[in-house]
Amino acid sequence: MKTLTLLFFGLLLCPMSLLAQSADVLLQKVSDALSAGKDDYAVSLFRQAAGMGAEQTEMFYWTRIEKNSAVAPRLVRELAAYYKDKRNYDKAYLFYKEWLQYYPEDVPGLVACAEMQMMRGEAKDALKLYETVLALDADNLQANIFLGNYYYLQAERKKKTLEDNYKKIVSPTRMQYASYRNGLSDVFANGYDKAKNYLQKVLQLFPSTEAGKTLERIKILEKEMNK
Repeated sequence: MKTLTLLFFGLLLCPMSLLAQSADVLLQKVSDALSAGKDDYAVSLFRQAAGMGAEQTEMFYWTRIEKNSAVAPRLVRELAAYYKDKRNYDKAYLFYKEWLQYYPEDVPGLVACAEMQMMRGEAKDALKLYETVLALDADNLQANIFLGNYYYLQAERKKKTLEDNYKKIVSPTRMQYASYRNGLSDVFANGYDKAKNYLQKVLQLFPSTEAGKTLERIKILEKEMNK
């Protein structure tokens, strides 16, 4: 029992340097595997090294890997996936962007990059990335869902602002009313209509209950606008 207790506490007190050492050992094996032309084995070792010491593994990629080599983008994807799994969205975004340096029109890579930007609070950049996705793959479900919801929520905010400001006018003139109606028309053209197109595409691809409900709300708003 005493021996087991000492072993248990020894494991708990294992210094971080041992993990770093393990990562360094694995990375040396990565180098050896690459030199021997064993790319698949090298990628597997690299994945293990990331789990043992992400910073050492990242530095290995930046300083030891030829960026024009066939294995380089595969190692980038390993780091991107590792950091995404760890919810380190800043680092994950960095490496998905690095992946796109190799394959700028890779749809899964663009989608992953957009996801990371959403998690980082960069919705406008995510919007651009998803628009790029749809230029390459018009049937991409995730991009259509994002853009449909994005334009709908933007339209909702702008519509509320217009209505709140108009309600503040005690006795609106015809010109003020006309300006209000024109503002609503603009919100519909540049917000709700765009949202409708994307969400209709979503329903063609997938029976989404939420997309259906949002489209019904847009239809009701359209009827109110046309009164």
